[in-house]
Amino acid sequence: MKLRLISIGKRSAGPFEAATALYAKRLKHYLSLELVELPASRKREPGVAMREEGERILAALGKARLVALDAEGQSHDSVAFARRLEAWRREGRDVILVIGGDEGLSPEVKAAADELLALGPMTLPHRLAKVVLLEQLYRAATILKGEPYHK
Repeated sequence: MKLRLISIGKRSAGPFEAATALYAKRLKHYLSLELVELPASRKREPGVAMREEGERILAALGKARLVALDAEGQSHDSVAFARRLEAWRREGRDVILVIGGDEGLSPEVKAAADELLALGPMTLPHRLAKVVLLEQLYRAATILKGEPYHK
């Protein structure tokens, strides 16, 4: 299984970029990971920007399982998320996780998703959500390997 994380927005220097790089590096020991950053829309109207970004996301998809991060999605504790990761591996398809931009994900992306995943009920800045997701993927991988990181 190859895991691709698609996010909207530009790379930023500072703590988010450093944390993203740290967890991406750690994860490469456990699974094939590709980080894809698509540019944010330059449109000022939120609905127009969301649709434009949604079109970019949908254009970047292949035949992989699409998991969209959304506050209305299913949330898991770390052990349950590890089981979810293992289920994706057993399925044999590549997995694309997608994080929307400032306005969230378009209804078209949510409708195309095989599942919606929530990091929790609070709204997070998309750069922070990316770090949290990468950390939880790393934690899940260590749980599956029986390693002590998650304790």
